[in-house]
Amino acid sequence: MIRAIGLAKSFSTGGGAPLAVLKGLDLEVKPGEYLAVTGPSGSGKSTLLNLVGLLDGADSGEIWFGDERVSSAGRRRQSLIRGRQVGFIFQAFCLIASLTALENVALAARYVGGDRTEARRRAQALMERLGVAHRTRHYPAQLSGGEQQRVAFCRAVLNDPPVILADEPTGNLDEDHARVIREELRTRVRERGTTVLLVTHHPEAFGEADRVLSLVDGRLAEP
Repeated sequence: MIRAIGLAKSFSTGGGAPLAVLKGLDLEVKPGEYLAVTGPSGSGKSTLLNLVGLLDGADSGEIWFGDERVSSAGRRRQSLIRGRQVGFIFQAFCLIASLTALENVALAARYVGGDRTEARRRAQALMERLGVAHRTRHYPAQLSGGEQQRVAFCRAVLNDPPVILADEPTGNLDEDHARVIREELRTRVRERGTTVLLVTHHPEAFGEADRVLSLVDGRLAEP
């Protein structure tokens, strides 16, 4: 489902030599696999997800979804791929401040041309399962960090994407709510064949994964 070949990414340090975060990284995630990537803060985990999710461009290397080299696709094609194939759970939530929680979740359906009434029904059902149905009419600023995280999760999975990219999806949650998120991800892998690539510090998430890799010095390795 996902292949990355020779990914390299550096960032400017404001006058000094660029900081190389990813250094020719290779990655393969099989269809229906749940892969967790661990590593210390600053090791490049979020950068890796941003590249795989086509939110940022690599300095060099290739990204493939199935038989398509998506890293070389045009912006419009990449946007279409993101909308239809990828559910992205952002560490920073990225909810739209002017929309209610329910509207934020249902918004995902617009990227695939979904029926709005049906989207709101599915959004409501998801929010009930994740324990935030009582917050449907509240705006992001009125939600706790944990509530924002669960709303962001609902938005990411609303369209049943074949690929879920999760950046510390349980980092703002207590253990009970974190367990619900982990079980939701595992269920989607088991019952729908969803491919999950998750990055995290939290060892609790490793037990749900089929495989765990460590991001060390810009490359992936067995822990």
